Amino acid sequence: MTVVAVLGMGLMGRAAAGRLAATGQEVLAWNRSPEALEPLRGIDRLNTTTDLAAAIAPADRVVLWLADGAAIRSVLLDRAIRALLADKTVVHMGTIAPEESRAIGAELTALGCDYYEAPVLGSIPELSAGKLLLMVGATPQQFECDRAWLQTFGPEPLLVGPVGSAAALKLAMNQLIGSLTTAFAASLALVQREGIAVETFLQILRPSALYAPTFDKKLQRMLDRDFDRPNFPTKHLLKDLDLFSQAAGAQGIETAPVQAVRAVVERAIALGLGNTDYSALFAAIAPVTEPEP
Repeated sequence: MTVVAVLGMGLMGRAAAGRLAATGQEVLAWNRSPEALEPLRGIDRLNTTTDLAAAIAPADRVVLWLADGAAIRSVLLDRAIRALLADKTVVHMGTIAPEESRAIGAELTALGCDYYEAPVLGSIPELSAGKLLLMVGATPQQFECDRAWLQTFGPEPLLVGPVGSAAALKLAMNQLIGSLTTAFAASLALVQREGIAVETFLQILRPSALYAPTFDKKLQRMLDRDFDRPNFPTKHLLKDLDLFSQAAGAQGIETAPVQAVRAVVERAIALGLGNTDYSALFAAIAPVTEPEP
C-alpha cells in the first residue's frame, strides 16, 4: 500500500488529503499549526501530525500544497529533513514561479528525490469530485509512471513539458482568473448603475464569444456582495499575479494590463477582503454608494 504524505493544510491541501483517503490511499497529513488539521480528524485511512519527520519518513510519495517557494524550501530543505527524502517521489501541486520550481527540483533531485510538478485548475468542489484539470511538468517516464495516481485528482492529466512548464501554464491560467473577474465586475457594475436589467446583460453575453462560464459562477456572489466561504481567497490571487508579472517580465512581456488588475486586487484587500473569495474584486470596482438625500 502506497503511503502519501500531504504537506500544507490550506483549503486545497485539506481537500486533497481527504480525496486521497476517500480513494483508498493511506494518508499522512502534516501542518505546523494543529488547528488546520482538526477538520481531518476521524477520517478513515488518514492520520494527522505536526511532526514533519513523522509524516515524511514512512511515505512513498510527498505531495506539496505549500504557500510558495520559500515555504517549500523551509520545510523540505531543512537539514533534519533532507536526509529523509532519498528515493521518495515529491509532487508539487501548488502555484510557484517556473524558475522556483526548476531550482527546487534540481536541489531535491540532488538529494535522490524524484521531483515533478502537477499544478491544477479548479477548486475544492472539483478536487473533492476528482474532476480537476491537471497540468504536469515532468519527464515522459515520470508522467507514465504516475498517470494512474494523478487520475485520483482529475480524469485526464496533461503532460505539458519538463519541470517549470506546468508552473508557467498555471500562472497563465491564474492571470486570466484576475483579468476575467475584473473585466466582468466592471461591466456588471456599469450595467447596474445604468439601470439595465442584469438578465438582459446576460441574455446578450451568454451566447456571445465574450462569455466565460466563470461569469455565472461569480455572478450571484457579486450581486449579493457575499464573498464569504472562499474556494480561492483574494490574497492568493495577488500572490499569483505577482508571480505571473515576474515570469512574464523576465520574458520581455508587457505586464501593464496585469498591474492594472493587481491594483484592483490590492484595493479589495485594503477593504479587508483578503481572506474572502476573489469575487470580492467587485467590491473594489463598484463600492457601495450612499443614496442621495
